[in-house]
Amino acid sequence: MAPSVEHPAGFRGVTDPFSIDRDPALSHVAEALDPVAVARAFALAKFPLENLSGARLRAIRVTRHKPGRRCVIEYDLAAAGDSAEMTLIGKIQRKRSGRSAFELSRAFAVNGFHGTAEDGVSVPDAVAYVKKLGLWLQRKVPGQEATALLVTPAGPRLASGIAEAAFKIHRRNVPVRHSHGIDDEMEILESCLDQVGLAKPAWKFRLERMKLFAERLAQTLGNRETCGIYRDFYADQIIVDDARLWLLDFDLYCQGDPALDIGNFIGHVTELSLRVYGFPQALAAVEQAIEDRYVALAGESMRYPIRAYTLLTLLRHIYISTLHESRQHTTEWLITLCELRLVDMLCNSFKSSRNR
Repeated sequence: MAPSVEHPAGFRGVTDPFSIDRDPALSHVAEALDPVAVARAFALAKFPLENLSGARLRAIRVTRHKPGRRCVIEYDLAAAGDSAEMTLIGKIQRKRSGRSAFELSRAFAVNGFHGTAEDGVSVPDAVAYVKKLGLWLQRKVPGQEATALLVTPAGPRLASGIAEAAFKIHRRNVPVRHSHGIDDEMEILESCLDQVGLAKPAWKFRLERMKLFAERLAQTLGNRETCGIYRDFYADQIIVDDARLWLLDFDLYCQGDPALDIGNFIGHVTELSLRVYGFPQALAAVEQAIEDRYVALAGESMRYPIRAYTLLTLLRHIYISTLHESRQHTTEWLITLCELRLVDMLCNSFKSSRNR
């Protein structure tokens, strides 16, 4: 029997700094911010909320919003007669019910990623799918985002553990219908660079030349073995709780090249180095640690594709940098860095092919 979750007098309120109820693509989100509607929907959730019989809704907070795409909402709940609270994280996506994401999270749990996994690599508990609100809920876990820890002296050791977590994802290969190949990756990248060129005509020639070089690089990555991959693997998606790593947001999980995950992670680290320290090699020890550990686990043949996907990720960051005022100072730096690395990598690839 589903628990009774009521709207108590002690409800502290709704916090929505993003005004997501004004997002036309997420027009259905208003009900997920209504305390009365939420309390009723939770009580009728298809999958009962564990250990929350008689729970009271205490607060609602919107913590993330990608306009036109998705949002994250936190719900604080307290069990009857208990002053301690727990937080559930609700996720809403445009044109998605949330059911498939909920089921995928549970599939990971039964495939060795449960909260007490002996290797310390877990996903937060998927608690409920709430059809009425078009969202699914998981427990909020304790810990700190990996990004903040990678820049400390412990960064390389943490990066090595993250490589092991990625390898576990790839090895367990939780089934998924969707796939993402190099052609899909290039279509996204070319669209991103085209948008930058339209906004900044002075860079158009350089961007067009990089697109051409990137296409040549992509041709070297065809017909590779695939498995289940994160596809959006970077440090903000990982919560570090002592020796446990919690993996979040498998929204883009699909069948693809495992080198993409490691390359994507390293590309984000390089961009962080450039943005924060003004020097792309500032966190080189972190980058080398995750690459070396993953290669040790998966084989030396992974090193070249990891580096290729790292470069493709950096190219995509050229566009991303234009979207955020705090990153716009890095746009031309990224262009120059990518130009140099594309030429270097293609030259080395050509030399290697001639020597074989």
